[in-house]
Amino acid sequence: MSEQGGRSTGHEDAWWGQLYDGATDDTGSAPAPDSLDDRFDSAADTVNEAVGGPADAKPSAGGSSGTPPPAPRPVPGGGTPPGRPPGTQQPGGRTPRFPEGPPPAWPPLGRTTSATGFPPPPVPPVPPVPAPTPTDAPADPRAPRPVQPMEPPPSPRGHVGSRPPTYDAEPTTLPAADPHELDDLVPDTVLDGARYGACTLRAASVRGDSARYRGELRRDALLTARFGSGDRALVLVAVATGVRGTPGAHRAAAEACRWIGKAVGLSHARLAEDIRAGRRGDLKSGLHRLTDRTLGRLRAGAAEQGLEPETYAATLRCLLLPADPECRTRVFFGVGDGGLFRLRDGAWQDIEPKAAEARGGAVLGFGSPPSETPEGDRLTMDLGIPTPPSPYEPAPEPPREPFRFRTSVARRGDTLLLCSPGLADPLRGEDELGAHLAIRWSRPEPPGLAVFLADIQVRVKGYADDRTAAAVWEA
Repeated sequence: MSEQGGRSTGHEDAWWGQLYDGATDDTGSAPAPDSLDDRFDSAADTVNEAVGGPADAKPSAGGSSGTPPPAPRPVPGGGTPPGRPPGTQQPGGRTPRFPEGPPPAWPPLGRTTSATGFPPPPVPPVPPVPAPTPTDAPADPRAPRPVQPMEPPPSPRGHVGSRPPTYDAEPTTLPAADPHELDDLVPDTVLDGARYGACTLRAASVRGDSARYRGELRRDALLTARFGSGDRALVLVAVATGVRGTPGAHRAAAEACRWIGKAVGLSHARLAEDIRAGRRGDLKSGLHRLTDRTLGRLRAGAAEQGLEPETYAATLRCLLLPADPECRTRVFFGVGDGGLFRLRDGAWQDIEPKAAEARGGAVLGFGSPPSETPEGDRLTMDLGIPTPPSPYEPAPEPPREPFRFRTSVARRGDTLLLCSPGLADPLRGEDELGAHLAIRWSRPEPPGLAVFLADIQVRVKGYADDRTAAAVWEA
């Protein structure tokens, strides 16, 4: 250290001379390799020694023992590890060693992962859970329970009977339209429905196959209306059918529905009260009067148009349904042909009230001579010549249709069906149609509007008139 001003010593000068002697070459790189592969080999040897123990440790090729290194382990599938020819060594005299058997568990045996240095307690084995049996009830009441699938209802059919109908199932020709009387057109199909009290209503009116093919208007008319609100409301369903082959048949049917609807609507409070109180006599007389008034307006309309009363006429059939859930009385009234059926316990019942028929001839006046002698000889001879009408007496009116009336107390699960002749006739004439509808309509829930429309359109050969039906399902 003479450069710093101190006194030099011999051994110190010799040490600094060896360190900083300019004649000595630089040390350069270390003889031991220090590449990425060398570091990986060193780490792999450390892990293998930790797993296998000191007994498995073997000296490297550069060790002092002079034992030759083992051959590299072949790679699964044959051959030696890729990257170097067989029998070659890495720089530094080490031969790569590949672990034998499955990879060791972590952490290795004898080592701990806790901060205390003690091994963690053993985990008790989990007992197997027995498979559930059908008799075991679920422990959790909220757990889902197996539900038996319900049988789907039978699919709707296109027709019943031994032979298919003559006409197509879908509309073919539209009715002719007058540009000045477009309001006179009638749609091919009308569909409606509601739910009040304990009953569900489905109603539909469909043009018949014959009218669809010929381009004629639908002669059936349908009206569904509610009068009032709450439990005191009254639901009216009216079905009317015009006379076949007359030009204004559809108009007469529509007017009959409108006029009976207006008459019932003006008296709905009294009618609903009579139904709830069970006043059958008052109901019959009042509804008979309203029906006669409606049909009388039709006859007056025929006279104004210069038509015969029998050509501008319509049959009229109605249902009254109270909205009160505590009242299950259903009232039917009307004039003309059609059908009133009840589906109970899977079987149809025809509950159409029979019209009263006049029996016997005219009664002779008091004091008239007998028409024949006690021996049986007639005193006069009937030559079959009709008696000419008297000019002093008005012409007799055509015989009127009898008034029909019936009250029915519904039960839970009943289905009440009111229909026009287009559906009543095939129901009475084709047993297969009634059986099919009984299966379709015996489900716990009433059908939807589209399903109900498909059901009443099941066709039967020989029956191609308009069909109008109103069905009531009792909950």
